[in-house]
Amino acid sequence: MASLATKLASASLNRTFVTLPATASGIRTVFNRSAHHSSGDDDHHGHGHHESPATPSLPALKTTSLNSNRTFVTVPAGFVQQKRYNHSSARDTTQIPDFNKYKSGSGDASNRAFSYFMVGTTGALSFVGAKTTVADFLANMSASADVLALAKVEVDLSSIPEGRNVTIKWRGKPVFIRHRTQDEIEEANSVSITELRDPQNDAERVQKPEWLIMLGVCTHLGCVPIGEAGDYGGWYCPCHGSHYDISGRIRKGPAPLNLEIPAYAFDEDNKVIIG
Repeated sequence: MASLATKLASASLNRTFVTLPATASGIRTVFNRSAHHSSGDDDHHGHGHHESPATPSLPALKTTSLNSNRTFVTVPAGFVQQKRYNHSSARDTTQIPDFNKYKSGSGDASNRAFSYFMVGTTGALSFVGAKTTVADFLANMSASADVLALAKVEVDLSSIPEGRNVTIKWRGKPVFIRHRTQDEIEEANSVSITELRDPQNDAERVQKPEWLIMLGVCTHLGCVPIGEAGDYGGWYCPCHGSHYDISGRIRKGPAPLNLEIPAYAFDEDNKVIIG
């Protein structure tokens, strides 16, 4: 036993592991040394502490069998039994504060009514703000006064003599106004629509037979045709050779469609409003 105690003391100083015979005396020596170290720690705890019971246990014992008769156990030299301590006044340190002074004395009904009032007021103000924002946005996106002024053009027809063309500008596009003669009207009506690429009667293109109003934009590539020219006495596009008759219908060339007729209306003062 003396030799076992010497080995343990030497291993404690050198922080090493010792190998002891796995006999009753060797195991008891380890527990006695553990209890000796643990008793020294008890002196450092003050009053108000009590030791909870703990079962001694050996950490990770390694066994080695040298022969069939002797078995050795390897344990840390500084092994000390671990103990747990609880403070006796632990339950007294947890105190729940009193929140009664923060509670409202008016009751739940009045608080609920005030909450509903605030929610309703906030919702109404938000709706008014959103409505104003949308209205301002739509007002900014709408056409300005100068653009609206160009949306319609009024033309005095009394200043256009018979058999003459007048070109005006409407929405950035040229508009042809032709005061046709009686012969031109009869010529336009004498054409068989079966011969036309874009079949259309002259009566479908005019509101009054003597006034022909149409956009001056070639339906091929958007060029501006020349008036009183071409093989049919109407309009001719020199860009690619499209010929239109006195009713503005395509008769020859690459253009696929007749000249477009804009929306217009006559008033009582011998004026026409285009747009």
